[in-house]
Amino acid sequence: MSGSTTRLPAEASPRRAGGHAVFIRNVARGVHRLGHAYTNLYVLEEGASVTLVDAAFPSTWKYVPQALESIGRRLSDVAAIVLTHAHFDHVGFAARAQRELDVPVFVHEGDHRLAHHPYRYARERTPFVYPFKYPQSLPVLAAMTGAGALMVPGVEEVTAMPGGVLDVPGHPIVIPTPGHTNGHCALHLTDSDAVIAGDALVTLDPYKGRRGPQIIAGAATADSPLALASLGRLAATEARIVLPGHGEPWRTGVRAAVDQALAAGAS
Repeated sequence: MSGSTTRLPAEASPRRAGGHAVFIRNVARGVHRLGHAYTNLYVLEEGASVTLVDAAFPSTWKYVPQALESIGRRLSDVAAIVLTHAHFDHVGFAARAQRELDVPVFVHEGDHRLAHHPYRYARERTPFVYPFKYPQSLPVLAAMTGAGALMVPGVEEVTAMPGGVLDVPGHPIVIPTPGHTNGHCALHLTDSDAVIAGDALVTLDPYKGRRGPQIIAGAATADSPLALASLGRLAATEARIVLPGHGEPWRTGVRAAVDQALAAGAS
């Protein structure tokens, strides 16, 4: 059961800032969710330190101190940033956080180049046709744009994501799940019975505006057949809770989520 929710106030210009953010404590044990502009990042809490998993958008940064304060933490408690992958909507404030906090930014070597240049990503289809085909995606894409999706700086220095258990607060097990990007990784949190799926499996596709377990459309996926095949690695974790990069947590088991995503297929 998730914990309490804090609605974090927007700045004076909500449209430019991407609107409000929501911080939900204990979406899984020791894991907290910060949602902004239809994109999630997660806070892993262990001892006196925390790990930030993904970095959303540039304007998300202003919400991070407020979110940490609500769990009795400060920016100085952040020990690392871990990127599930290096698309612009997950790299957002990573460069700023690295500069101001002097913390490592972990990302799989397959996404190192993308972390440096977060708009140079492989995709199967042009994204520009999707708003016409799926008009329900327009509010999602508008919020992302307002949050700074078009102004994300690359990360100059990244640390290679090792295999196995990552030695950061939360000690997640790295699960390579390529397809969405070449170096996409999920994070299995065994003590929390949860897996942070990033964009390997989402419950909201920003490009279609559709909800439910699925892989993301070809507008932002490098290799859909590979992405579908990687779902087997998520299923193998047997986690009860799936924490996606976009959309609400899924709480009825990763295998059920994977089955629905496989049935939905590529788009």
